[in-house]
Amino acid sequence: MRLVQETPYRFRLDRTGPMRVPGVVFASATLLLEDEALRQVANVATLPGIVRASYGMPDLHWGYGFPIGGVAATDVEDGGVVSPGGVGFDISCGVRLLASDTRRDGLPLHRLMDLLGDTVPRGAATGALWTLSGRPELEAILRDGARHAVAQGRGVPRDLERCEDFGALPGADPAQVGARAMERGLGQVGSLGSGNHFLELQTVEQVYDEAVAAVFGLRAGQVCVMIHCGSRGLGHQICTDHVRAMDKAMAGYGIDVPDRQLACAPVESPEGRAYLGAMAAAANYGRANRQALGQAARDAFSSVAGARLDLVYDVSHNLAKIEEHDGRLLCVHRKGATLALPPGHPGLPGDLRPVGQPVLIPGTMGTASYVLAGVAGGEAFHSTCHGAGRTQSRHQAARAVNGKELRARLESRGIAVRGLGWRGLAEEAPSAYKDVDAVVAASEGAGLCRRIARLVPIGVVKG
Repeated sequence: MRLVQETPYRFRLDRTGPMRVPGVVFASATLLLEDEALRQVANVATLPGIVRASYGMPDLHWGYGFPIGGVAATDVEDGGVVSPGGVGFDISCGVRLLASDTRRDGLPLHRLMDLLGDTVPRGAATGALWTLSGRPELEAILRDGARHAVAQGRGVPRDLERCEDFGALPGADPAQVGARAMERGLGQVGSLGSGNHFLELQTVEQVYDEAVAAVFGLRAGQVCVMIHCGSRGLGHQICTDHVRAMDKAMAGYGIDVPDRQLACAPVESPEGRAYLGAMAAAANYGRANRQALGQAARDAFSSVAGARLDLVYDVSHNLAKIEEHDGRLLCVHRKGATLALPPGHPGLPGDLRPVGQPVLIPGTMGTASYVLAGVAGGEAFHSTCHGAGRTQSRHQAARAVNGKELRARLESRGIAVRGLGWRGLAEEAPSAYKDVDAVVAASEGAGLCRRIARLVPIGVVKG
């Protein structure tokens, strides 16, 4: 592969072999660490119907089929395909940020963290905050997402104004969700899961644009809650089921891909429509999941601190969406990449439309997180980074870091930690990730977004 640096934050992979478009990676020279992830950028460029380029974000790293931090769009009316690998197993994994009406001074942090640690379900096999009455209620969640949660008293109507797609992705088809996925989904609404998922208390350390921050509901010194999780076992099973179906169907459509993990089918084929319907259902499950967790955080703040939490925004970073760009209907895959709608976009509520979409970028335990805003002219279909991006596997991190010592270091810095086990903490150590400050700087330097506020952790709940 020939990688050409075009600007300080833009690199190009020229077309070779079966690549239909070039690869474009937004990064600084120091962030380009993985040859395998770059190979995946090139592989994605071979997909039928792909337009413009196969994009990599500054937090790019190796993933299943697509790299994590990968963006690609295919032309629906010109044989464009949809690939589950371009979304990933944790469909609609995303971030929710709530802002309180209180500051760190006087906050009963440890009492609040104890309550959250005791009540927020997390880990690979846990209970959930929301006990569903049965399959009909699960299907209502799959169709209506956060809207159903709010209708059931788990939130307030304003929350939906501050959710991507106003709380529910259109086109959800519960009939395309298999029996095993439904079974897994029945008992996990309102749970964090494990891995890099968390509920974190943060303070707004720095504001870069006070006017836009005020529209978002943010101010310096304020305590916030950031929630990072997705569609749990239901989404994972949907990806598994539809990858298998597409792998079997590709030959019938004359599709050949360089990596079986890029299994795909034309968007308008039966397999493509089935996946998109099931994926949208999982996206709505993920949104309802974060809505339930957000309401639990609200209840905890109210009971322990007498404080209120208002939703800043909720946005996914693992989705494929049908969008119009340059007069064409495209299937835009964002895997480990966040939607970043610019000012004036009709997908934004009226109060946010003049300033652009809030973009939520989580860091790692002990490092900063960011609130960014979408900007006009972003090249990669209104997309930007989604986090710091791993540099070590979980196994490598667990071998290099002692979880008990990591917690002690975090606590010594005033960060209260509530985890389920030492290994889980070690796997998500800050040393296993890129520098989130550098990732955000590259994203802004590449013209994908702009900084609004920087947040730092004061408490972490992890599986």
